[in-house]
Amino acid sequence: MTPHPSHKHKQYDNLPRPLVVMENRWPAGTSTGWHSHPKGQLLYATEGVMIAHTEAGSWVVPPNRALWMITGLLHTVTMSGDVLMRTAYIDVEKVEALPKESCVINVSPLLRELLVEAVRISPTREPTGRDARLMDLLIDEIRVSSTLPLHLPMPRDERLRALCDSLIAKPADASSAAQWAAAVHVGERTLHRLFVKETGMTFAQWREQARLLHALRRIAEGGKIIDVAFDCGYASASAFAAMFRRHFGVSPSGFYR
Repeated sequence: MTPHPSHKHKQYDNLPRPLVVMENRWPAGTSTGWHSHPKGQLLYATEGVMIAHTEAGSWVVPPNRALWMITGLLHTVTMSGDVLMRTAYIDVEKVEALPKESCVINVSPLLRELLVEAVRISPTREPTGRDARLMDLLIDEIRVSSTLPLHLPMPRDERLRALCDSLIAKPADASSAAQWAAAVHVGERTLHRLFVKETGMTFAQWREQARLLHALRRIAEGGKIIDVAFDCGYASASAFAAMFRRHFGVSPSGFYR
């Protein structure tokens, strides 16, 4: 019997190999449930978009991007659209020079093909010859991959957490920092100071990032750019596109190509 996708990872967690790669298919809307791994994990989907949540924040992971998660990170992943996922489990005690923090990385055409090909390599036998060289090259490609700003850090302060939850639920909300400060019963200067302390971002930067990640999910679901722009609180598609291009260097419609 084929194991359910949410349980399949348990077969790979404690294998002695420093690197193993598996493949899973997930229907739209499903979730892995909260869990963690004793190894580092690289999540990559050739189809669909993944939204990963942790206590420290969230990431949106579209195709051609992958999420590196550090060992032991408690997380859950929700699927936006049907997802074909490839997961690399890497023992960071045996493989050096990997990212020290969780992050989204670019997936080059070469890294994509290496991940696809690595699925067929036995997870229990030590690779030799071509397979061993393929695994070594896969690690090298992860090491040289650039990162992307697709993380939305969440504050621990309960007042800010309530504010952030509201902005995530209603990204078009245009309330000013002063209005939000009054709503959570702190001074405006305190609000700005807390945002930087708790998230590493200013209030304006955090809200823009929340809108950006909401937009990525909506575009992946097939939303029209003009509708996504309005949903994110922008007065026009051109204003939204300018913000998007500033972050990624491409237009919203070109991001998933």
